[in-house]
Amino acid sequence: MAGPDASRDNGITQGSPHRGGTLRLTADAPGGTLDPQINYTSEYIQLFVNMYDGLVTYRQADGTGGLEVVPDLAETLPEISPDGLVWVFRLRDGLRFSNGAPVTVDDVVASLQRIYRVGSPTALSFYGNILGAKACLTDPARCALEGVSADPETRKITIRLVEPDGEFLQKLAFPHAVILPKETPATESALTPIPGTGPYRITAYDPSHRMEIGRNPYFRVWNPDAQSEGFVDRIVYDFGLSDEAEVTAIEQGQYDSMLDAKPQDRLGELGARYTRQVHLQPLLGLYYLALNVHEPPFDSLEVRQAINHAVDRHAMAILYGGSAIAEPLCQIVPHGVAGADIPCRFGKATPEGVWKGPDIDRARSLIRQSGRAGQSVTLVVPNQAIALGMGVYLRNMLQSLGFKASVRPMTPATAEGYARNSDNHVQISLSYWYADYPSPSSFLDALLGCENARPHSEASTNASGFCQPELQSLMVRAEHGLDAERSRGLWEQAGSLAMEQSALVPLIQMRYVDFVSRRLGNYHYSLLNHMLISRVWVQ
Repeated sequence: MAGPDASRDNGITQGSPHRGGTLRLTADAPGGTLDPQINYTSEYIQLFVNMYDGLVTYRQADGTGGLEVVPDLAETLPEISPDGLVWVFRLRDGLRFSNGAPVTVDDVVASLQRIYRVGSPTALSFYGNILGAKACLTDPARCALEGVSADPETRKITIRLVEPDGEFLQKLAFPHAVILPKETPATESALTPIPGTGPYRITAYDPSHRMEIGRNPYFRVWNPDAQSEGFVDRIVYDFGLSDEAEVTAIEQGQYDSMLDAKPQDRLGELGARYTRQVHLQPLLGLYYLALNVHEPPFDSLEVRQAINHAVDRHAMAILYGGSAIAEPLCQIVPHGVAGADIPCRFGKATPEGVWKGPDIDRARSLIRQSGRAGQSVTLVVPNQAIALGMGVYLRNMLQSLGFKASVRPMTPATAEGYARNSDNHVQISLSYWYADYPSPSSFLDALLGCENARPHSEASTNASGFCQPELQSLMVRAEHGLDAERSRGLWEQAGSLAMEQSALVPLIQMRYVDFVSRRLGNYHYSLLNHMLISRVWVQ
């Protein structure tokens, strides 16, 4: 479906016969807050990357090209001091927000401060190494962030780090570091859109029904690798259909794309009857179980390891849709990320460490050692077809191990936050996770790092509440290292230790199935942000 596209060179779509029209999107529920510095869902981030910009971003490109960091609001990539502690950017001249206000270096400073003031979920894990961040995390309302300074005359922004960080550029490219007007309140803007700099802006929002998106009249292409004008004039994004109904609506031409997973029982139909409308793409993502180490019975290492031995990853792949779109995963970092691959030591594995099947006998032996058989366990799952199918299987597995198990389905947006908040005492939850950027830290640190185990908070990405000094030390050394090969070895050690502790049980690595309308053309896909919305056309 992809065709020749002049905007690939200069980002300008003015004059193209494909420019115009309305892109119609659908999902079963909204994707959470409209605040780009807080939202952590792929559903809305896929939209936000077309509305907001940071100093740097990921190239709008297919395949591994989309993993490259390019200048965005900054003129060039930064000048970095030899010790890796000082990063200097220069803001482009003539930029404007979607409300017409000029973008200044003061907006940059205020936006980086706001990461802490508003309580961004990555404030510590991504940006906690900026000089002054510790004080900002302790007292957000008085955040000064002395490590960030700016010179209005030269438009230079200087960021000073406490320790070297070989991944800092990738972290700055993540949407939580987007630049917003300095007047933006330091409280969450959950329902009110904040002005941005990208080609599109939210023009209306009703979280029970619809989001409407239109062009930003002040946008001009400054780097086509970062942002292009986009082809469609308008985007209408409706909420409320089930995933089954969404597929039918796209088949009938009522919608152009759905942002939910495609139900397993429709995949055969899509592959047979709508081949030209299906795009099968690689994905840096996994389904996993988070086992809360502070809640019985998963405060027992034996119980956690038993789950890792007992789960049938092949069955999980079938429930997701089969071997064409999922494969068993016996490591927390998906294949395709440097430092990911480690031998599997759970279930029945080959001598080379390849997972071949569950080991129920070993699992039951560990449960007997733990003395926890007979306890009640409630599994929280998103109430989508695939997750519900997995939930039923996992409940039966838990029952076969001697637990009184039940499943509690919740809407996807609710389930994630509910499971993360320690006040809800969730024992075990089924979830999925995608790379924020292409590094093991996007999985190991995000899901198991001490700084991400925040009690009483839905922003805690570490739903298991796991925090172990040895693992934390390995991850910190890997992140701070400027030697890529040495960091890779440290990540492999960290991955092995994390699997041994089994606070998180990986199930499958997915491939992404995109199903689009017959009229949608010029399809492009990013490994990090899925379908590139500004690239597609509908006429």
